[in-house]
Amino acid sequence: MIDQSDNVLKLSSLNRRMFILAAAKVVILGGIVSRLFFLQIKENKKYLTLSDKNRIREWKLPPVRGEFKDYFGNIIAGNFEAYQLHIIPEQVEDFRYVITRVKDILNLSDKQFQKVIKKQKEIKSWETLIVADNLSWEKFSKINNQLYDLNGVKPVVSISRNYPYKDNYTHILGYVSQANERDILLNTTVKEKFVQGLKVGKIGLEKSFENILIGDNSIERYEVNAYGRRISQLAFKNGDKGEIIQLTVDTEVQKFANELLAEKAGSICVMDIFTGEVIAMHSSPSFDPNSFVFGISKDEWQLIRNNPMKPLVNKTLSGNYSPGSTIKPIVALSALENNIVSPKFTVNCKGHKHPLELYGQKYHCWKKEGHGFVNLREAMKQSCDTYFYEVARKLGVDRLSETAKKFGLGKKVFNNLFENEKNGLIPNTFWKKEILGKNWLLGETIITGIGQGYIQTTPIQLCLMTAQIANGGYKIYPKIVLKKYDEDLKEDKFQPLVKNSKNIKIVQEAMFSSTNEVRGTSYRSRIDDPKYQFAGKTGTAQVKRITKQDRELDLKTIEIPYEERDHALYVAYGPYRNPRYAVSILIEHGGSGSSVAAPIAKKLFKKIIDRHQIRKDFNSKKYLDI
Repeated sequence: MIDQSDNVLKLSSLNRRMFILAAAKVVILGGIVSRLFFLQIKENKKYLTLSDKNRIREWKLPPVRGEFKDYFGNIIAGNFEAYQLHIIPEQVEDFRYVITRVKDILNLSDKQFQKVIKKQKEIKSWETLIVADNLSWEKFSKINNQLYDLNGVKPVVSISRNYPYKDNYTHILGYVSQANERDILLNTTVKEKFVQGLKVGKIGLEKSFENILIGDNSIERYEVNAYGRRISQLAFKNGDKGEIIQLTVDTEVQKFANELLAEKAGSICVMDIFTGEVIAMHSSPSFDPNSFVFGISKDEWQLIRNNPMKPLVNKTLSGNYSPGSTIKPIVALSALENNIVSPKFTVNCKGHKHPLELYGQKYHCWKKEGHGFVNLREAMKQSCDTYFYEVARKLGVDRLSETAKKFGLGKKVFNNLFENEKNGLIPNTFWKKEILGKNWLLGETIITGIGQGYIQTTPIQLCLMTAQIANGGYKIYPKIVLKKYDEDLKEDKFQPLVKNSKNIKIVQEAMFSSTNEVRGTSYRSRIDDPKYQFAGKTGTAQVKRITKQDRELDLKTIEIPYEERDHALYVAYGPYRNPRYAVSILIEHGGSGSSVAAPIAKKLFKKIIDRHQIRKDFNSKKYLDI
């Protein structure tokens, strides 16, 4: 007998299951409909965009770099058409076949071939592979004639960097070369605009102004099929060229500075004493920056790097040198400003036989027989060390340090415009205690008074120092870039640096005597013509401490090993009657400043003063044209 209650229970259970299944179906169906609605309506734009990204590709070209021009508008860093060969891997069916054909056509070496193979493995399939970036017209034409058999190969007329004046501007402009991983990581602008073949500034102003020089990429948008093959071009956008930057430098003076330093290691700076404009700034030896644009060869790089005269060092900004006697105008000025001495204060210089003795240490004048009794003017004229020993002793290093810093020594001239510029060092008692943990010694003050010891300066600092002496003791801000990139609006520009202008006049006259009066250390380099007449101060910086034996030997410069020879220095300004330009000259291991550096100034002043009228006329014409 069948139990009716069991049947009822089974039926009830079945109904519940069916209901649950039906409800589940409704929920699932509702979920699917809801998801479809979300994907098709709410997320429509998102997936359309993703679809477009799969369908539409962009091909970016390196941006066109902005130019550098000199004061007169001459291009000193420009661009030229470079013939390149690109391969787009996604359009190549058989990469090995294509690259082998290209190798044969272009006559690539096995090393170049393997390099291309390696690069192809490192990039995305849609990215451009640059096989050659500086083809001759002959090879460029040859590859164009074979394109029927080279799917994915694209000859490109690109723009690359050119330095028409070669080694004349290297240490100012720097150079560009292939962007590397470090360049991309450290500069977001470079990262955003990076494409294969992008060249960026590595040093100098090319690097400093990278973000405004780089320009914008040209972009080609094209459609691809499901296999990633190009179907059609959709659009092409020309990128904006980078900005033009104009410098204060006169190319003719810059070239002449290069000629004057031929086969020498050294520096020449020329500066307008009122505007602070740098007319020339050359470090020697230099090198051709064009060698780096497409990648310098290993042999050429080794020649530059191993050159004992160090062409990679910007001696003007990065060379720290003892100023030698070129510091004496500042020592004299500081003593006058602090009322330590008067122009009539005299010292009896007795030469080597009667040196200044202090705590067992002897301090000799450079002149063996001595200078006799000398006042400030005579001491400056003849560069008497004994006089300046005594003045420095009375003055003290702290007061000397204060004056030196006022006139631009011991700190960067261009702030952070050049990343390789050095601060130099103007020591004082606090510095030695803080850095070396030792007390300052009187003997250290004495040798600081003749530009030796701890004191270190750069040639650009010495040029600024001289410019501010020449303009009557007023503060200027040197600049090498014109217009909106300079710091022309400084509140303290042309503020007086001295308490009494008479003191500056005394120093100026003493520097005049050094160059233009008999027994002056640079008298042989004088120019009698008032148009070119200049005032200056020689300097000889010891590289090696002179021993008693060295002093007795009295060797000529040529008889001393090159690396042990003194550095030759000279600072000057002119024309004397109406000053306008200051110069600093350094010749590494050149010997005496009077015999090596000063004669260069004689030639240089004739050039820069003749160029002054041209510069003046050009400037007047610019205003008339506005």
